[in-house]
This record gives sequence, C-alpha cells and structure tokens, in this order.
Amino acid sequence: MELDPRRLRVLHAVAVRGGVVDAARLLHLTPSAVSQQLAQLEREVGQPLVDRSRRRAGLTPAGQLLAARAERIEQELAEARRELAQASGRVTGPVVIAGFSSAICHLLVPALRRLTDEQPELEPRVVELEGPAALRELRTGGLDLVVTEYDVGGPGTTAAPAGLSAAPVADDEYRVVLPADWSPAPGSVKDLANRPWVAGPPGSACGRALERICAEYGFSPRRVHTAVEFPTVLALVAAGLGAAIVPTLALGGARADFVELPALPVAGHRRIAALRRSSGSGPDPLTDAVVAALRQAATALRLKPPAGEAI
Repeated sequence: MELDPRRLRVLHAVAVRGGVVDAARLLHLTPSAVSQQLAQLEREVGQPLVDRSRRRAGLTPAGQLLAARAERIEQELAEARRELAQASGRVTGPVVIAGFSSAICHLLVPALRRLTDEQPELEPRVVELEGPAALRELRTGGLDLVVTEYDVGGPGTTAAPAGLSAAPVADDEYRVVLPADWSPAPGSVKDLANRPWVAGPPGSACGRALERICAEYGFSPRRVHTAVEFPTVLALVAAGLGAAIVPTLALGGARADFVELPALPVAGHRRIAALRRSSGSGPDPLTDAVVAALRQAATALRLKPPAGEAI
C-alpha cells in the first residue's frame, strides 16, 4: 500500500477543521480538490475514510486512525523545521499572525518590518481577528500566532486557553487622558469628579480600570459617552467631550489635542501576550522569531516588561 503524505495532510485538515469546506480554506484549495484528494486516498487504502451519509462530512473509524497518524507526521515535520532553523540560524516560510487593531498598528507592523529585513525568507501574513474566532483558527491551524490582551487584576484569567501556550510580550499601563482645552485645567483625578467621561462598556477592561480609579478617589463618574474602539475614544476626548481611560499603546505618541495625567498604579494595566499552539518539542522557530520581534517593538515604545515574567 503506497500512501501519499500530501493526501494524508488533506485528511488531517478535514479532521481538525471538521469538514471539507473549512479544510479547503485552510489548505488554500477548492472543496472539489479536497474531495478528489480524499477519494484518491480511499482508493489507495481500499476502504472509506469519510462518512458521507451526514450533511457535514465526518471521518470513519479508519479515517480517524489514519488522521491520527497524519497528525504525528505533521508534528515530525514541525520538529524537523525547528531543528533546521536552529542549525542555520534562519527562519523561512509562511507564518500567519492575528491580533487586535492597536497591537497590529503599533507593535506588529514595526516588528515585522524589522524582522523581514533580518530574515528575508520569512513570509508573514497578518489577519485582524480576535476573540473566540481567532482562538478557533489558531487551534485548527488557520493561524500560527494570536496577539491578545487581558486586564491584569480583572476577572479574566492569565492562563492560556487549553491546548495553547502564552508568550508574554509587555505590560501596557492604563492612562487618564483629557481634553487639552478644558478650563480650568484639572490637576489630578480628583478634579474630574464632576466632568464628563468617555467610558468603555460595562465589564470592558477600560471600564473596569475607570471603576478602580473612581473607587480609589471616592466618586462616581459621569459616563456621558460610551465607546469601544480607541480612535473613537480619543476623537471624543480631543473634541473636548470628556476624559477617558486608554492603554498607553493606543496613544501612539504625543499629541497636542489632549493631555495625559501621570500614570496611576491603581488604574492597573493590560498584559499583551502572544498565543500559539502547545508543542512537546518546543516553540516553532517562526513564531519564536515573531515573539522576539514583538518584544523588541514593545521595548522601543517604552512599554514595561511583563511583571513577574521572565522573557
């Protein structure tokens, strides 16, 4: 029996993605091409591998057995790539990275500019995606790395989701920003007790940071405006419509249309981290190179190294 490893990879993709259509997207093939590869593999092994009696194609017991072997082959190939990269000092090939907007703009873009200069055979692809959709793509092979965030000290966990590992990148302090033309100019957070706020939705990271500050200074904020995206928040602040809490990374450097108050430890910070699939053989060299470049970009922006983490 002669088995084509390329067809085994197709079978593995169907297994992890749960169907032919999603497997085709992962492999950059048409669903028809995937079906043809599966049919040829079935002829090679002499038995059905795909249960076509259901609306969404699943694997037969023989298909599941062969897909498990295909996964081991994929792991061996990943290990071979890691060893070759260590031996040569070069990283080559495609790497697909997802993240949230401010991380892409201020961290990932400069990181990739520098990294591709140093490693011209690297082929990065960026996808603006976050949350459960990004985690699903990461787990099933559609992404190699997800740049994410969580509120340190908030209800979110600092542990990586099951099957994934987290590489800390930086700690991003929350800052209070207010319009530059407010008169009289507030000198501290206490002076903002009766001023309007541009607040994050209830339960959001910046919303919780505002609650921590107000609890510390003993007042209830006037939540006049609600906004999620930081460009929207900063536009409202610049227009003189309220003060706000934003992470340092979202500020993108000095601006003349709003004022930053001194950092407040009580406000806390968000942790920026890079998620990737766990592997018993160690980190993939492609994602390792991206993580290192992200940390360099964070240092250049004067973000703090992750507290209590060795990076």
